[in-house]
Amino acid sequence: MELAEFCHATTTAPAAFHAAENALLDLLGVAAAGASTPAGLASRDSARDLWGEGPAGLWFSKQRVTATGAAFVNSTYAAALDLDDGHRGAAGHPGAAIIPAVLTVGETVDCDAERLFTAIALGYEVAIRVAASRAISGLRTTDSGLWCGYGVAAAAAWLQGLPVSLIAHAMAIAGQTSTSQSATGWTRFGHTVKEGIPWATANALKAVVLAAHGHRGPLDILDEPAQYDRSRLIERLGRDWAVGQIYFKRYSCCRWAHAAIDAALEIKQAHLVAPENIKAITVETFERALTLPNQYEPATNEAAQYSIPFCVALALVHGPVSLLPLEDRHLVDDRVLALSRNVQLAAAEDYRRSFPRSTPSRVTLTTSAGHYTREVITPLGEPTNPILQADLEAKFDHLSRQLPGCLGQMQTIKHAIAALGVGADPRELFAALEFSL
Repeated sequence: MELAEFCHATTTAPAAFHAAENALLDLLGVAAAGASTPAGLASRDSARDLWGEGPAGLWFSKQRVTATGAAFVNSTYAAALDLDDGHRGAAGHPGAAIIPAVLTVGETVDCDAERLFTAIALGYEVAIRVAASRAISGLRTTDSGLWCGYGVAAAAAWLQGLPVSLIAHAMAIAGQTSTSQSATGWTRFGHTVKEGIPWATANALKAVVLAAHGHRGPLDILDEPAQYDRSRLIERLGRDWAVGQIYFKRYSCCRWAHAAIDAALEIKQAHLVAPENIKAITVETFERALTLPNQYEPATNEAAQYSIPFCVALALVHGPVSLLPLEDRHLVDDRVLALSRNVQLAAAEDYRRSFPRSTPSRVTLTTSAGHYTREVITPLGEPTNPILQADLEAKFDHLSRQLPGCLGQMQTIKHAIAALGVGADPRELFAALEFSL
């Protein structure tokens, strides 16, 4: 109830606006690249059959469906390539749920830029606090679909001006009915369900509608001390906005692989190592990273996203741009596959207590000239090792170029985001998102 009361009492969050704007810019660039993936296309093409026509737009399309359906499709775009933002304490991805939901609801209510950014900030705040309040090291899975719905429900209910009790019930319903993610941890098939973020997003918007019509959830769902740390849930609410502590990604793969990729590339650059001269690669990392499928020869893009050996090999052979985004053509690249098979993973004892606070790796490349080792504790993009503003914009521009003939429209979106000052009308952004790939 305290989280709902905080949301209801919040009228604006100017301290979080710059961070929310960066999150919005990054997420829309990522979503543009994800729209043409198999998951993105399947979600778009099934939207009318699944959800029916309505007032909300599918990004990069002329289609309009229900708000729930639009949020599902747009969230799929955002999560498809594993390029979306994340939060270290939450061990997952809030943005791919929060931003599609807020923009979808914002398009259907009377909403200015100030309310839009405040809703984004509130959604991140609630979702991240719920996720970070758990004892993550003991969880079966950290999949974002288990917790991102809390933030979606809070942001959407606040944006619609619902009272405290209905915000609380919407959050409780969303939490109680979140995705099960039952195959996570043992399935070795690359699949487009992944972390269940789009399902949790759509489910949470349904929860808001249900609460508004009298449905009730278990309001004590977060009151179990063995499951949730109360201090992490409610202390210092609104003082240090969580959206300002997210990380941004430059590789379209699991965050747990990024430190290893950074380390391998640093060695390659420092010692001018040619990929064909690498005889072996040893990646020492935190134990949880070894629970990924880590297939040496992944058959799908999704399987590749969860393979540290493959992504390290791909970066060494083709450079970091080959992971922005990861493309299917590299799944059959003989040079990449040969190097991937030469990667050995090991759990490092000195990293045993690192996760989720950090995701470090130590990489050793064995070549004909000798052994080279590099350690990366904090991969690029974390708040303590941030991506520069110019680099964040360059990422958006690079992903925009993946869309033939759409670069001009993507730049219109970029300019519309920059124009979202306090009191500005976001309809220019909503209009800019309405075009066909």
